[in-house]
Amino acid sequence: MDLLSPMHIIVLLVVALLIFGPKRLPEIGSGLGKSIREFKQSMNSQVQEPKAPQPTEYPVQAVTKEPEPPQEQ
Repeated sequence: MDLLSPMHIIVLLVVALLIFGPKRLPEIGSGLGKSIREFKQSMNSQVQEPKAPQPTEYPVQAVTKEPEPPQEQ
């Protein structure tokens, strides 16, 4: 389902032309383009989520268990 079909875009452009006039429309378009470009740049320059630290591999040591003393019954 298209949100904006070509007919919708044409109607929006005609309405904008009638409201703002032919002199202001290019100024509004360039201002909108600049603001979108700045928004994209700010989104790209944000600090990205820190990556989880990689686990350091340590040598595995054998666990020795001392023998239990015999229990008296």
